[in-house]
Amino acid sequence: MNAHRRQLIALAHPVYFSLLASVAAGIINTVWVSRLGGAAVAAVAVATNTENVLLGVALVFASGTTVLVAHARGARSPGSVRAAVRGGWALCAVVTPVVVVGGFLLREPLARLVLGGDESAALPLAVAYFAISLPGIAVFYVQQLVDGILKGTGDTRTPLRLALLANGLILVCDPFLIHLYGVRGAAASTVLCRCVALALGLRALRRNELLRASARVRTAEGTGSALRRTLTTGLPMSADFTVRQGGALVLVAIVARLGVTAVAAYSIAYKVMYVATMAFYSVRQAASIHTAHTRGAGRDERRAIGRQAVLVSGTVGLGAAAALFGTAPWIMAAFGAGPGVAHAGVLFLRCIGPYLLLMACFIALGGVFEGSGGAPVLLRVTVLGTAVQLPLAYGLSGLGLPGVCLAVALAMAVQCVVVAVLFARTRRQEEAEVSLVRVA
Repeated sequence: MNAHRRQLIALAHPVYFSLLASVAAGIINTVWVSRLGGAAVAAVAVATNTENVLLGVALVFASGTTVLVAHARGARSPGSVRAAVRGGWALCAVVTPVVVVGGFLLREPLARLVLGGDESAALPLAVAYFAISLPGIAVFYVQQLVDGILKGTGDTRTPLRLALLANGLILVCDPFLIHLYGVRGAAASTVLCRCVALALGLRALRRNELLRASARVRTAEGTGSALRRTLTTGLPMSADFTVRQGGALVLVAIVARLGVTAVAAYSIAYKVMYVATMAFYSVRQAASIHTAHTRGAGRDERRAIGRQAVLVSGTVGLGAAAALFGTAPWIMAAFGAGPGVAHAGVLFLRCIGPYLLLMACFIALGGVFEGSGGAPVLLRVTVLGTAVQLPLAYGLSGLGLPGVCLAVALAMAVQCVVVAVLFARTRRQEEAEVSLVRVA
């Protein structure tokens, strides 16, 4: 097996299973809360979706630190490793209080905004959930940074173990705390279980050999400079995530024009697609880490890493498209969808294959850009794709869900073409650098 492919798979599969564990825990959480009634389900859904948006903020320091630590590791510079870690902690310390305090003070207006009115029975429940979950964002953010630091050192297995631990504890604690405290119990369960995982994560940082070695040397730059470098590195990745999340929300609104049946089918199908799309993002993280590491070591292997990332992710995308096409009726039946929703959902899952394959290639290749400092370029491609996707989806929604599938596939094709052209430039750049070395 190709060395780059082997390294990508080794880094990606723990990331994938940690993401999968989080989704599974969220589903079980919803199952337990559903016993409290529809208003409780709506309240928790609003709160957890808000947390997904806030994750984009955490990527500023988490993903930025991952890339910088991986680059310093490749350069064998303990001082740069220490500076990268220090910059991540400093940025986290600046961002977290703003989000936590601001979110807590605005918890009621935030709940009204998301729920769309004051009369909803879910409003007081959402406010009660926010009163616990928003202060708990501090734990969530620090855990994201700990995971980011460990991934930068090449350790993606420990974050997997911590995710399995936290979500396993949530599954155990949820029934008990929800029974005692209702919706607030669900929030408390999540925060408390994350605290346990965070304590072990901090312990893992102290035991990491690379981090221990770097702590004994002088930092390569001051805290202020390190913070700015982390912000510069991580901000485009955070913005990319936020743009995608915003585009996804608008797309739901476009699908809503087709009626309740279409929205229900789309919602179920989208959740099923997470099983595949999380694999794409795990390859992206692996490609980002591996690219930063090799660049830090003085080797420009973006081209080879990009090819292998596309191969790995594209294979998963092709397999997912084929599996969804063949098993769509059974998938919709497993969710208990009625005849109308089931029919629309099957049609959507059978039409979404081209989009999944294109998305697999684009997302994976994006990791190479992130790991080599090209995240701002990638952000512009994402903005372009979103700007193409939404008007297309609106215009083609007259064809129903197949029209929406066609729109997202065409928009993703545009992004793939643009990113392929940009990636081709790395080949010319590599050849030019080799020529200069030979001349020298």
